[in-house]
Amino acid sequence: MYYFFKVALTAVLVVAVSETSKRSSLLGSVLASLPLVSFLGMVWLYIDTGSIDKVSELSRNIFWLVLPSLSFFLLLPYLLKKGVGFSASFGISTLVMIGLYLGMAFCLTKFNIEA
Repeated sequence: MYYFFKVALTAVLVVAVSETSKRSSLLGSVLASLPLVSFLGMVWLYIDTGSIDKVSELSRNIFWLVLPSLSFFLLLPYLLKKGVGFSASFGISTLVMIGLYLGMAFCLTKFNIEA
């Protein structure tokens, strides 16, 4: 039952962002920009493990990996405005983001930053 509750709450939040965005892109953007998945992930992790060390480690890792994910939100609207189709823009933006994730992982390892 607990697992079902976690899945249902998470799904409701995603649908709420989608439905809100249909009416107001600004309000939808505000909801989507909130780190709701991160919040929920940390809460579920703490409830499941009771470990503040695991929550702290998750939070630190999220920080480092948010940085390359921002490229997606810069590149996607740029490509769309340049007339590139949605699927291609989405795919290119995703590939660039994945490349930057890999680059971040390499840099963190190279500079001995614990993530």
